[in-house]
Amino acid sequence: MTAAGTAADPATPVAVVTGASSGIGAATARQLAAAGHHVVLTARRKDRIEALAAELTAAGLQATAYALDVTDRAAVDAFARTLDRFPSVDVLVNNAGGALGADPVATGDPADWREMYEVNVIGTLHMTQALLPALTASGAGTVVVVTSTAGHATYEGGAGYVAAKNGARVLTETLRLEIVGTPVRVIEVAPGMVKTDEFATTRFRGDTEKAARVYAGVPDPLSADDVADTIAWAVTRPAHVNIDLLVVRPRAQASNTKVHRES
Repeated sequence: MTAAGTAADPATPVAVVTGASSGIGAATARQLAAAGHHVVLTARRKDRIEALAAELTAAGLQATAYALDVTDRAAVDAFARTLDRFPSVDVLVNNAGGALGADPVATGDPADWREMYEVNVIGTLHMTQALLPALTASGAGTVVVVTSTAGHATYEGGAGYVAAKNGARVLTETLRLEIVGTPVRVIEVAPGMVKTDEFATTRFRGDTEKAARVYAGVPDPLSADDVADTIAWAVTRPAHVNIDLLVVRPRAQASNTKVHRES
């Protein structure tokens, strides 16, 4: 663990959040910390998660930062061993992911597809496998996988991302079947149109004009806080209550391809 964090309190449940350097991950960390969890922030950008851990601890909340690439299995296993300092690990929020490009199948870049699959699916697999023993040992563990409505319906120009999020969705559903009877619940949260500082800009490789067009005219797209609120709500239900699937969209979005836009 880095120095950016607080000491472990044995009375505080521990929640690991991946992709916590920005957007939904950072917002989820803030809300789970406010709900009484010691949040362990992971992401590749060390400076971002250390700054967030400092923000939370300055507010009297409990947080620890750990720089991590979820696609690196050796690094994930090493991270899991550091969690032995905590009495238990109670929650894993698999949020790390993202989209690259919006090209049709005929011209899509296989490297983009591979990278999306590695982060969204293999990264989720790595983290879940590494932490599942501790989550089970906690006696009331929770695995959350943040997918997308893209994992539930296709749209033109989105096949690579749709395939990756579909994979994450299937992983989640299968895990729930395979571990039923254990003290671990498995929750999928599938957001629709969420306007964050980075998602669309990253997808379009820094083209801010193209990114802005995604949300043009849409009244009140979801914010990262909106999605984090649903994650925190699902996590804080009584341990016997499992929210199998929570689909959350802005009112202006009826489906992946049906969006109301004001001129």
